[in-house]
Formats: sequence, C-alpha cells, structure tokens
Amino acid sequence: MIPVLTIAGSDSSGGAGIQADLKTFAALGTYGMSCICALTAQNTKGVTLVENTSVEMVRAQLTAIYDDIPPKAVKTGMLSTPEIVETVAGFLQSSEKSPLIVDPVMVATSGAILLEKEAIETYKKKLIPLATLITPNIPEAKVLSGLPIENAEDMKKAAEKLMYYGCRAVLVKGGHLVEDAKDILFDGNQFYSFAGVRVETENTHGTGCTLSSAIAAEMAKGLSLPDAVREAKKYMEGAIRKAATDSVGHGHGPVHHFWFYGNNWGKIE
Repeated sequence: MIPVLTIAGSDSSGGAGIQADLKTFAALGTYGMSCICALTAQNTKGVTLVENTSVEMVRAQLTAIYDDIPPKAVKTGMLSTPEIVETVAGFLQSSEKSPLIVDPVMVATSGAILLEKEAIETYKKKLIPLATLITPNIPEAKVLSGLPIENAEDMKKAAEKLMYYGCRAVLVKGGHLVEDAKDILFDGNQFYSFAGVRVETENTHGTGCTLSSAIAAEMAKGLSLPDAVREAKKYMEGAIRKAATDSVGHGHGPVHHFWFYGNNWGKIE
C-alpha cells in the first residue's frame, strides 16, 4: 500500500476536507491517513460552526503518523489559524521529505471564510516555501499574488509572482473564469496548460480538496508533476460529470469520488 497524508479540516457532510481527501486517496488506490486541524459543522448549504484543533493535538497526530507510517506524499487543506500553519510547517520542515501539495483553502464553495487573515502571511512565509506545488483557485491566487486575474495571461503572471514565495511549482485553477476551465501549471521554467470542459452543475462541493488530493496520490505513485496534474484533472472531470446527474443535498452537492466504478459501486463479487 502507498500511504498518503492529508492535513486539513473535517467536513461533517463528507463532501470536502478530510473526508473528500480520504475518498480520493482510496479511489486512486492509495492508503489515506489524516491529521485533522479543524472540525466544521457544514453541509451542502453552508458552514455553521468551526472549531480549530489545538496545536498540541495537531503536532501529536503528525508525530504518531510519521513515527509509524511516513507518507509518500502530503497535501494540506484547511489550516485556519497562524498557529496551526506554523505548527504544520515546522513539523514538515524537520520531517522526512516527500512531495507536498498545498491547497491554500480560504473560502468554501458556499462562500464561508475558512482562513483567518493573519494566517495568510504565515502561509507565505512558512508553508508555501516547503511546497512542491500550490493549487490556488482564481480568488485565492488574487489574494496571494495581489494581482487581478481575468484571463489565461493573468493566470501566468500570478503563477510567476507566487513562485517568489519559494514553492517549486504553482497550479492556478481556472474554474472561476467564464470562458473555460483551463488550469495553468508553472514550474519555474515552463508553463503547462490543461484544458478543461465546463460541466453545467452546481455540484462542485469539494472540488479543490479533491483535485489537490488526486495530485498528491498520483505523485505518491511515482508520476511526474505534469503527469500527476493531467491524471488528476481527468479524475476530477469524471467526478464532476457524475455528480451532475447523481447528487445529494439541497445546496452545492459534492463531486462523485467513485464515479468510475459505474454500476459495480456498492457490490462485492
């Protein structure tokens, strides 16, 4: 089994956060582990309460995992306070290195704010410099870069600026743009463009968590970064397509993490 770790918040409705990450890891044939940094009371309609985990508990979870099952790749999601960001960054800095995918979760699909403003600077100074890849969407890339983003060229400029924080690569996700769902990857030397097909659906809860987890899983299996992003995009698009016709909840429904199992889903032969 290939162990992969998510360091993020819990989503009680199962569509995003730790739950989405673990589903993605399982769907892509890896062994998922978790360090829970926050509890959220939420569903497809919104977030009603957030309680952050103590830094002592965050550190203890990470210590327990690395003492027994060091991960082949790590992804971070919701790290909502400066103290949690600093604790996670400090631990990863001193631990066995593996690919680190940082999804700078700031706002939920429902619009709820998930990151304290003070934590943004800590992200820039402490965590992003450790990242193999950061995966901001358009609103997150705007906040982190301070640049306007209206098209693919703006995405490239933002990616170049975000590299200044010390990460090895940036994937700016274009799903918030009107014309297409193109993503731009920049590794400091070359730009890669990943075209996407826009699916008409409101069931996009957990898309950011799922994509970054898929990239981590594919890298843990040995794929190069561009190939991992390409395979993760294929998985993500299938999950969104299936969710468009097979949804749960009364708000922004989750993507379907096990879409490719088809009619065999839920059956043991």
